[in-house]
Amino acid sequence: MADTTLKRRIGLGLLTAYGVGVMVGAGIYVLVGAVAAQAGTHAPLAFLLAGLIAAPSALSYAELSTRMPEAAGEAAFVENGLRSHALSLLVGLAIVVAGTVSAAAVLRGGVGYLTSVVALPTLTTTLVVGMALVVVALIGVLESLAVAALFTALEVLGLGLVIWAGSAALPSADWQMPEAIAWTGVGAGATLAFFAFIGFEDIVNMAEEVKNPERTMPRAILLSLVITAALYGLVAWAAVRAVPVADLAGSEQPLALVWARATGGSAVPLALIAVAAALNGVLAQVVMASRVLFGLGRRSSMLAIFHYAHPRLGTPVLATILIGALVLIGALILPVAALAGATSAILLAVFVLVNAALIGAKRTQPEAPFRVPMIVPIVGLLASAAAFAMQLGGGG
Repeated sequence: MADTTLKRRIGLGLLTAYGVGVMVGAGIYVLVGAVAAQAGTHAPLAFLLAGLIAAPSALSYAELSTRMPEAAGEAAFVENGLRSHALSLLVGLAIVVAGTVSAAAVLRGGVGYLTSVVALPTLTTTLVVGMALVVVALIGVLESLAVAALFTALEVLGLGLVIWAGSAALPSADWQMPEAIAWTGVGAGATLAFFAFIGFEDIVNMAEEVKNPERTMPRAILLSLVITAALYGLVAWAAVRAVPVADLAGSEQPLALVWARATGGSAVPLALIAVAAALNGVLAQVVMASRVLFGLGRRSSMLAIFHYAHPRLGTPVLATILIGALVLIGALILPVAALAGATSAILLAVFVLVNAALIGAKRTQPEAPFRVPMIVPIVGLLASAAAFAMQLGGGG
């Protein structure tokens, strides 16, 4: 008989590290300049505001993860709260697509960073790195999250170096003579920065491998958001303190620029840390998307083949192999940069539906192991819908 049970091996520490790693990813290494272009020296405020915008949806996910702690969490939430099986499957498949495309884009970007530092052939490097990450994902969830935690530690170390360098640098002229707060610019910067917080939703899809999920899941989601918001605020502060806003805005590698300006040293160490961030993003998305496919196999006979866990490894082998293959193909042949822009819009649409699902669930089933006030999913729905509209208005 096929094994359809995943092994519960993850505790609060590893799950929180996973969440922080997914959110930090490679995005913050390029996003600071774009946010500074909008918010100027008030970029730190824009990042903190973005964290506040993301918080209601994170709280909604936290409650729903205790109501239905299972893989393919968003699909379960939507089916329970909105009573639509078709919509739940569509949401689940959208999460799989978003995770796969995101992983392909990040794999290509990470290999690009690596080959810019070390003379390696792009095609071979992409295949070797991608396949190695898939093997790690197959071996076991504890091993996968342990590797991800190592990458996360490297990412946080890199951001810590930027914070240290920026705080020790001579203040830029912009920092010494700041302009008055332009709330329209801060708001526009916060809309951009919001996408740096996307990732907390991946945590819910690990629920079937978490010890005591009703207690652990909401803590991990909220801890991840708080830690990431603090890191982002400090990094943005260090960046606008050390480098003029115009220079930050014009740089494709703003944090490497902060390091080089503040220390006079080579930016290669930060480039290598950005590679670690990218590898973390790929591994996290492969692990997440395979769990969603595993969970969808329970809900749909068409996908039932993927609802299988290896009896010894305890991982969804078929789902992981398929996701890994699609990530490799995407990184090598698809116009991933164009597709990647759509992932944020997909996820924001899912956020709207998940918040709506919690509103529905709270009306029919008020009790839950972890509860938030009804105003939380309402605000989360409105904030996600507004960000979704702005994303579409900006051309994705």
